[in-house]
Amino acid sequence: MRILFAIPLLLLGACQVSKDDNSTTVSFNQDVAENTAADIGNTAENIGGMIANDVDQAADKVQNKVGNVDVDVNVSRDNDGHDGNHQ
Repeated sequence: MRILFAIPLLLLGACQVSKDDNSTTVSFNQDVAENTAADIGNTAENIGGMIANDVDQAADKVQNKVGNVDVDVNVSRDNDGHDGNHQ
């Protein structure tokens, strides 16, 4: 999400400024802008892939650590007519 804030600044690199004697010309190079946008997209995709791989590895570690756990619970009650509610 933070990279969205950087995109306008990065696209400023596509602006080309030239200064003559009494004039300044600013032009926008669309090819440079497209290449910058593509690089940003590729970087974001690579970062997303790395995060997904880290999550998978962490899940595998947890699975290997925990393994399979079987729990048996037997609850029985000795019902001899005395339930503790004597008045």
